[in-house]
Amino acid sequence: MSLAGIAGLLADRTRAAFCLALLDGRAWTAGELARHAGVSPSTASEHLSRLVAGGLLAEERQGRHRYLRLAGPDTATMIEDLCAYAAGAPDAPGPG
Repeated sequence: MSLAGIAGLLADRTRAAFCLALLDGRAWTAGELARHAGVSPSTASEHLSRLVAGGLLAEERQGRHRYLRLAGPDTATMIEDLCAYAAGAPDAPGPG
């Protein structure tokens, strides 16, 4: 996936919230992630599918439950590095 593609996946607040929650290292159900991000299960499902298709998340199905986790340690490192960069980045200039 291209840099723009990865950036696009993480640019959405809901998808970013999912990835940040998953930094805890455990697998979450789609329902848990939906509640965490404050979105409906159907909205969460759409976002999670995009993250899985983009290679940022991995999923495992157990019965009727779908568990999601970060795709690997490189994904976690990338998200942590982006968070560190964002914390130190100056605010964007205002209009005009």
